[in-house]
Amino acid sequence: MVSRFLRLEDLTTRLAMTIALAMLVVSVSLGFYQVLTRFIFNTPSTWSEVLSRTTMIWCVFMGAAATFRGGYMMAVELIYKLVPRRGLLALEFAVGACCLLVLGVLVVYGVQMTLRVSGQTLSALQVSMSWAYAAIPVGSAFAMLAVMARLAAQALGQEQLGPENSDVTPDGEAQPMGQGDAVFTDEPGGRP
Repeated sequence: MVSRFLRLEDLTTRLAMTIALAMLVVSVSLGFYQVLTRFIFNTPSTWSEVLSRTTMIWCVFMGAAATFRGGYMMAVELIYKLVPRRGLLALEFAVGACCLLVLGVLVVYGVQMTLRVSGQTLSALQVSMSWAYAAIPVGSAFAMLAVMARLAAQALGQEQLGPENSDVTPDGEAQPMGQGDAVFTDEPGGRP
């Protein structure tokens, strides 16, 4: 049952990232188009700025699923370093519960806001404003699935505790620096 849920979540998070990437490409392209029309052709586009902003909103909310899945949103690595190994799972569940609470509020109020603005239109597009606001509950729902899947995988021991790509090891200690880690110094030779 849990493995099916994890596979479903993997598909939904990939879908969310695909949508986020597509929205980013559209937003950047429309921004470029708007600059061209305004400064090169001296006939500014009236619709591209509104659509660019809307696609960027969708990009952010849909991309949130992947960041929650990786544990990046509310990760303070210092806390992970201070908590002993046996307390890391409890810390993950506490952070996950906070995330689910916030995301649940976003879903509930996002749906209410989307319904409230359904009679209004986006300027210059004559499209319902609810299409822009729908990003809030949709993206938050995808993120909730990602948080639940992360917690389930960690509880089963299938994923590490703490943020991905963290220097926190399972026993709560920081890993030593490797060859690829950056060192910033004031000395010309690059020595610390």
